[in-house]
Amino acid sequence: MRVYNTLSKRKEEFVTLEPGKVKMYVCGPTVYNLIHIGNARPMIVFDTVRRYLEHKGYEVNYVSNFTDVDDKIIAKANEEGVSSQEISERYIAECQKDMEALNVRPATTHPRATQEIDGMIAMIQTLVDKGYAYDVDGTVYFRTRKFQEYGKLSHKNLDDLRSGNRSLLVTGEDQKEDPLDFVLWKPKKEGEPSWPSPWSDGRPGWHIECSVMSKKYLGEQIDIHAGGEDLIFPHHENEIAQSECCNGKEFAKYWLHNAFLNIDNRKMSKSLGNFFTVREILEKYDPQVLRFFMLSAHYRSPLNFSADLMEAAKNGLDRIRNAVSNLKYLMDCGAKAAEASDCGAQETASGMTIAEEGLLAGMKGYEEKFDEAMDDDFNTADAIAVIFELVKFANSNLTSENSRALLQAVYDEIVSLSDILGLIVEEKEDLLDADIEALIEERQAARKAKNFARADEIRNLLAEQGITLLDTREGVKWKRA
Repeated sequence: MRVYNTLSKRKEEFVTLEPGKVKMYVCGPTVYNLIHIGNARPMIVFDTVRRYLEHKGYEVNYVSNFTDVDDKIIAKANEEGVSSQEISERYIAECQKDMEALNVRPATTHPRATQEIDGMIAMIQTLVDKGYAYDVDGTVYFRTRKFQEYGKLSHKNLDDLRSGNRSLLVTGEDQKEDPLDFVLWKPKKEGEPSWPSPWSDGRPGWHIECSVMSKKYLGEQIDIHAGGEDLIFPHHENEIAQSECCNGKEFAKYWLHNAFLNIDNRKMSKSLGNFFTVREILEKYDPQVLRFFMLSAHYRSPLNFSADLMEAAKNGLDRIRNAVSNLKYLMDCGAKAAEASDCGAQETASGMTIAEEGLLAGMKGYEEKFDEAMDDDFNTADAIAVIFELVKFANSNLTSENSRALLQAVYDEIVSLSDILGLIVEEKEDLLDADIEALIEERQAARKAKNFARADEIRNLLAEQGITLLDTREGVKWKRA
């Protein structure tokens, strides 16, 4: 397997720090509003990377944070007259709903910045003790020039940055030893949440948060650090500086970055009126269509969002789903035909004819081609093309006269390869009334036993199937949505 490493600007053979295990950190959203479709791209892309690594047999420790203290969160809280925590809790819950809709699996750990403040203070103190950071009236800055390799990820030169890009310099530069030094800790302002520290009551800078959360949940060295390409500089560059100066070793082995998402060939922005939340898109499209669209281009290629391209994605996904549905229909037809007649070609021990076994042997090449595509820097576009080839194979070669064993094998292969990409192509079967009643009885028993976690789990399961529970004096009633 080869992956493109932003650090070296080339594809490299993927070799993990520990055989069979992958430690992976992906920068998560700042939770002050509903996530937009630009946020969704890294979520979907790196969820797919994780799924493929697990398909290859790796045990993946996948950490993705929520930034729940930030200027934008504070501004939103002040605007609504509520606490920052209320804002962040609300939008973490909304983000999780969108992630579930897009079939993005929960991370192994979803740390929150506000729960890791002690670790941030400890790392900042280490940097101060080592001479990499300094305090000016309660604000702690990182000495950028003291880290000799600063710029190695973004391939930027510090002197060029200082002379040619004033917009990169943060406020308070007159206090700093160097205009490019960045903030590790800042004193609180009126109306802001704060925590006590050796330097001032205040809060951490954004960059230190990910360094600390990565170290706590994955260790001092990790295999993969990933995020959008907008994070390469300064966020990921600063993470490297902090982590490597604190820990004295290489921070991350491979850096993966997805390219931007444009809207109708223009950068997405509220001022242009082309800013869309995931929730708005899901009002018009099946969530799986959005996921399919995001995977239809290589993750390092800019992706253009438009109504036409979403329709193309819908048609593409429908093509796969129709093939799966047709295979299921053919299996049902074949089973009925078999009941009505004992005649047919001689089957082998596999339940297939010799000719069918030949067809199945030819089909194995599709999985190899799929793996070849994904082994080449997670090329999901080519992987989807392989699934289409498999669909064409099924549509061209299979009928109800084929054995159930062959039909099932092709069905399973299409579903399995789609699932590696997180694409749901099987139709959901509605729960039977008897199943619903049985689950409600189990829920009542769980509540009586004070097993409220299981009771909530059953309610959520039924809700996902469109079943609403009503607790009445006569007992629990239910209805389909």
